[in-house]
Amino acid sequence: MNMVSSLFSKSCPIVKLLPQNLSLSLPDTFSGSKCISFNTQIGVNFRSKSLQIKAMETTSINDYHIETQPQTHAQKAPTSLKIAVIGFGNYGQFLAKTLVRQGHTVLAHSRTDYSYAAGELGVSFFSDPHDLCEEHPEVVVLCTSILSTTSVLKSIPFQRLRRSTLFVDVLSVKEFPRNLFLEILPEDFDILCTHPMFGPESGRNGWAGLPFVYDKVRIGNDDLRISRCGGFLDVFAREGCRMVEMSCVEHDKYAAESQFITHTMGRILERFGLESSSINTKGYETLLKLVENTSKDSFDLYVGLFMYNNNAMEQLEKLESAFQSLKRELSGNLHTLCRRKLFEDGISEEKTRGAKAAF
Repeated sequence: MNMVSSLFSKSCPIVKLLPQNLSLSLPDTFSGSKCISFNTQIGVNFRSKSLQIKAMETTSINDYHIETQPQTHAQKAPTSLKIAVIGFGNYGQFLAKTLVRQGHTVLAHSRTDYSYAAGELGVSFFSDPHDLCEEHPEVVVLCTSILSTTSVLKSIPFQRLRRSTLFVDVLSVKEFPRNLFLEILPEDFDILCTHPMFGPESGRNGWAGLPFVYDKVRIGNDDLRISRCGGFLDVFAREGCRMVEMSCVEHDKYAAESQFITHTMGRILERFGLESSSINTKGYETLLKLVENTSKDSFDLYVGLFMYNNNAMEQLEKLESAFQSLKRELSGNLHTLCRRKLFEDGISEEKTRGAKAAF
């Protein structure tokens, strides 16, 4: 017994002689230090884990040992996450800039070689998805186009990821990726569907006040998973985004009424051929800006907004109906005006003839 006390009296003064069936956990100040196992016959072994000291049911000093157990105190949101961005095009790079600036470790994979652009941003680029997944990112963010999402998701080697990995999408439609994730991803994976309703153009001067919509589709109940999800959402909250929690179904309904119609009007006016002039009004300048913004997005995005939102066709039909209604109203007014003019002219001619006959 004295030998044990002597052995640890200098390096670990908190270790004391323990009676039978008692246990002692080292304080938090010792967390992260070396775990020590000792036996008078074998010696001392060091392992890096949190510690707990237990006395075994024996009177022999040889049976005293220190064993590891997981900490049970409440987990705090991590200050830094390891985030993989799959699809490192324009939007992926746009998000990565902020992720890196906030201190997160960012990995990237894309079919196109963006290794130079990634290096400029401080991002580790992987041409092979297997290599990326072996880095065990805590969060995987899909920044692919809507049309390529299915093929990209199916190409990811899930077996190389940790079973509790959080998957996030940033698509402009939400029911489609939600259903796809639930169908393809392993059941142990967490799912967060999001839509940052801004991009490199609208968010170039900061994200403050811009809406960020999210739906916690499947998040585990343990503290670590909850805090990890909160840590990712905090990326956008810290930038001042207006955080809106909304179901995927609700999102697609409202998005079809706003985003899809906005893109549709921009595409129509682009084909209409609006031109700027020296007498532009403020309203006309707004239309020109709309055309400019929507034309910067790929046509694939617009096709995706139409094909993968169940409400898009209804909105397109309502738009066409509204246009036809307006056209009929204008035509009706023109018809009324022409008839009035015709009859007024006819009456005037009769009066003129009658006046001539009187003379």
